[in-house]
Amino acid sequence: MTACLDGMYAALLTGFADNEDLDEQRQRNIVSHVLRQGLKGLYVGGSTAESGLMTTDELCEQQGIVKDAAKASDVTLIAHVGQPSLRDSIRLARNAESLGYDALSALPPHSYRFTPDEIFHYYKALASATSLPLIVYEVPGRVGRESSVAELSAILGLPGVAGIKFSSMNLFVLSQLRSRHSDSTIFFGSDETYMTGALSGANGGIGSTYNVFGKLYVALDKAMEAGDMDRARELQEISRDYVGHLFEVGVMPGIKLSLQHLGVDCGPCRAPFRILSDAGRAPLTAFLDQADIAPWL
Repeated sequence: MTACLDGMYAALLTGFADNEDLDEQRQRNIVSHVLRQGLKGLYVGGSTAESGLMTTDELCEQQGIVKDAAKASDVTLIAHVGQPSLRDSIRLARNAESLGYDALSALPPHSYRFTPDEIFHYYKALASATSLPLIVYEVPGRVGRESSVAELSAILGLPGVAGIKFSSMNLFVLSQLRSRHSDSTIFFGSDETYMTGALSGANGGIGSTYNVFGKLYVALDKAMEAGDMDRARELQEISRDYVGHLFEVGVMPGIKLSLQHLGVDCGPCRAPFRILSDAGRAPLTAFLDQADIAPWL
């Protein structure tokens, strides 16, 4: 069930109109740009998509737009459906299933500090709500604490759970999960340190900066598989430097600024996101204009 999910996925952005409404054409522009980069698939409706600022109706609509925009390709589509309400999560999951998505993923419930047992039963209910494989999520920054190996292992053992997106820097936990769940897909969620995740057992990545540098991450993954650590390190350093520029202006606004600089009409971020530092704009675009960066864009 999980072999088809391994690989590199862009955590897809959302295209908004100038008034911040969901914009179908701008969403299609983003999909078209990302599809040209050779990635395994698209991760739709996640945090990078600003899903926390969108309604469930908008997220259902976005699923349909992306599915249609990608219909001529063979990319794998994973719908992120994690919402504070289990009801909304199940609604999104069933909508994705009806559209023909390949898999689901979900943040743990994050509106309150839920117990490990409550999170386990959330994932149990979600995994049983459709026939699609489910990718769960370890992201301490969103839920306020790290999960233990035992807690995550119990969730990975649920019927219908195919793997995990691991966005923690506790690589000991990642390596333990790989040891215990050799058949599970483990996606690493830290773009700028993908090498470390892959060395610890990840067999794929899901990242926001893949919208811009998808070609680079595909090459990085291939270099890791081939054991070419020098090449992998060289590519990882480009990723690291790009992320450093994003931190100066704000990650999501900076990625959209990058795409606009490359000629992709993707629209703004939804408020309250904003460019953090106008002074950071010029260094970011200058980085993208470097001769050694251009082949990866």
